[in-house]
Amino acid sequence: MRRTTRFAMAAVAGLSTVSLLAACAGGGTADNADAGGSLQVLFGTSGEAETAALEAAAEAWSEESGIEVTVTPATDLAQELAQGFATGEPADIFYVSPEQITALVDAGNLYPYADELESADDFYPELREAYTKDGVFYAAPKDVGALALAINLDLWEAAGLTDADIPTTWDELSTVAAKLSTNGVSGLTLSPDLARVGPFMLQAGGWVFNDAQTEATADSTANVDALEYVQGLLNDGSATLTTDLGVGWSGEAFGKQASAMVIEGPWLEGAMAADYPEVDYRVVELPAGPDGAASMFFTNAWGIAAESKNTDAAVDFVEFLTTPEQQMEFARAFGPIPARISAADAYRSEFPDTVAYLDGIEGSKTYPTIAGFSEVMADMNAQLFELKTADIPSLLGSVQKNLEALTK
Repeated sequence: MRRTTRFAMAAVAGLSTVSLLAACAGGGTADNADAGGSLQVLFGTSGEAETAALEAAAEAWSEESGIEVTVTPATDLAQELAQGFATGEPADIFYVSPEQITALVDAGNLYPYADELESADDFYPELREAYTKDGVFYAAPKDVGALALAINLDLWEAAGLTDADIPTTWDELSTVAAKLSTNGVSGLTLSPDLARVGPFMLQAGGWVFNDAQTEATADSTANVDALEYVQGLLNDGSATLTTDLGVGWSGEAFGKQASAMVIEGPWLEGAMAADYPEVDYRVVELPAGPDGAASMFFTNAWGIAAESKNTDAAVDFVEFLTTPEQQMEFARAFGPIPARISAADAYRSEFPDTVAYLDGIEGSKTYPTIAGFSEVMADMNAQLFELKTADIPSLLGSVQKNLEALTK
């Protein structure tokens, strides 16, 4: 069905950002905060809706606590955070992603507060793990969303496909992708990056590291099988890389109806509502591979600066922002998936069209948090541009060597 209201104000978020916005809701009180103090919040905004909603939450909490909150959207979040830490005057609260955790902790920049929150175990285990280092839960997740398969319903029906054809396995995905690849339309479009081929690796039983992130596993047989499966889709014309379609990301190909299916996260909803409201589509969980169902999830959390002069107030404000009730207000205002397990039933009931982004979280993974991984991933993504013709064992062997250097 078409989505034209809930996400109408949303803009496209970054691939590692599923932005979480606030309207007023219940939360904690500032019993331990310094009355008359103030807080600075620095965040990477995806648009006016995000900024306005976070400002509304700050105002609501300030009225209750008596503590002023200044909300500042960053132009370049990473750079502005680095400048703040360098000068000893960082924002009290800021967005942080899993791949930033190790560097921030090693530099002594993060205040470890998340286990202090009420019902801290109510966050999805996968999210707790993403923001935990050396057994310490550093930052409260603010949102989450797994990748799902988006299907253009008009193109689906034109190919003679029905609900019974929704793919649940790799073989079924191959079949429907081939049927949808007609009249210049790509059956499936993928970005050439780990975020899109990664789910296939997980579905095959592989990944780039073991669970402890102590051993690189990029060149495993499972990973070879996964990339060769994707390569087969590319070579038989059932799938296309975004780089070969001349689009910036697969959501653009999907919106222009140059692709019948794409693998994307919740940020697709905002883009479709804003730029392609006429497209009729649905999202379903990713098909299972030889090792079962798996996806990748993307998330941000509320980081608190270790050098903050008002950590009690900062923790209390984050408590306010992460209650299940408040996270549902975020979903209504902007569309992100609540990070609280206890909010799942309410989300499923209120937003049945987008539950695939929620259902894919269990057992999924996000980017490794080991220091230096971003640089290795950038090199891997560059090689994936040539996935259609690449020698897969050689490609993964190169990644393996780079990852091994990180664990020495």
